[in-house]
Amino acid sequence: MKLLVLNHYAGSPALGMEYRPYYLAREWVRAGHQVQVVAADFSHVRSRQPQAGDEVIDGIAYRWLPTPPYQGNGLGRVKNIWAYCRQVWAQADRLARDFQPDAVIASSTYPMDIWVARRIARRARAKLVFEVHDLWPLSPIELSGMSPHHPFALLCAWAEGTAYREADVVVSMLPKVHDYMAGRGLDLRKLHLVPNGIVLDDWAQAPEPLRADVAKAFTQARQAGRTVVGYAGSMGEPNALDVLLDAAAQLRDAPIACVLVGGGHLQAHLAARMAREGLAHVQLLPPIPKAQIPSFLAEVDIAYIGWQRQPLYRFGIAPNKLMDYMMAGCAVLHSVEAGNDPVAESGCGLTVPPEDATAVAQGLRQLAALPASERQAMGRRGRAFVQAEHSYTVLAQRFVDALR
Repeated sequence: MKLLVLNHYAGSPALGMEYRPYYLAREWVRAGHQVQVVAADFSHVRSRQPQAGDEVIDGIAYRWLPTPPYQGNGLGRVKNIWAYCRQVWAQADRLARDFQPDAVIASSTYPMDIWVARRIARRARAKLVFEVHDLWPLSPIELSGMSPHHPFALLCAWAEGTAYREADVVVSMLPKVHDYMAGRGLDLRKLHLVPNGIVLDDWAQAPEPLRADVAKAFTQARQAGRTVVGYAGSMGEPNALDVLLDAAAQLRDAPIACVLVGGGHLQAHLAARMAREGLAHVQLLPPIPKAQIPSFLAEVDIAYIGWQRQPLYRFGIAPNKLMDYMMAGCAVLHSVEAGNDPVAESGCGLTVPPEDATAVAQGLRQLAALPASERQAMGRRGRAFVQAEHSYTVLAQRFVDALR
């Protein structure tokens, strides 16, 4: 099967996020399929930007389209989206003729790529697939306060309706979307759930050693006799790290330390809070390479993942970070209220309400008070769950089965 993936933000291990298109495509290539990914050469979620042009990465053909750089979610990002979609539209005949796809997958977070995907699919007489990462325009409306009558929201709603009506297959990462999508015109027989996952290969090889400053942070916490709470990932509002610092302030006298690694626009704010409030038992360090994540999580006693209280999460969550935590065998403190909860489903930790520092502090105390053997048993349950339900080998096959 020939699969054409339109994903504006697609990345690779060398480039950074987002990883899902790469991991699915790599499994498809291993299974004997041909994959062409078309992405922009600039994305705010990558750590490094590729050169415009064609490139093959691990058997996956990438086409990087030149697009203008931007910061934030203003006009610059809109221009970047427009540049990407305009170029894919212009190359529709060429992509249909040269690659001859069996399926065209629109997968760019925002839904406007459905129009260019439909154009290619019609020319190639291929199946049209709409992959849903987030619900747009609902996400910017509920998360960012965008008016439903904003021109961008109206454009997204138009594209979303087109996708639900005209796609042959709709793949959702979010598990509780049935009523929402049916209410917007989707025949639920088209809907297939393929969540985010983990790559078993990444965990089968010896992990890369930790950077010296991170290793030192763990050593200091151990020497002080503290249970270590770890966090690895982005540092923005959705990650609820201010709540974790509020909880840490309540845990000054507890034998608990926090080690946070990552980057993001709140990093400086969090560092300033730690200095101002004297949170000496919390260490905040720069991001580590993805290859060091297994080594980081191997040192953690409790892994933290938090969310804001958002009605949007009623449709479910599919966090990559949580998959890594579970695959590493960590006991997890999950601060969330959502339509699904892999931590509760697997029994790999404790779930507490979001945006509640006292609940987070109590949850960390409760987990820290357990014998290490009980936390390890939680971790084993999480690892078994994610291996059975969230391996990209399994998920890639589930995706292909949906196309058939």
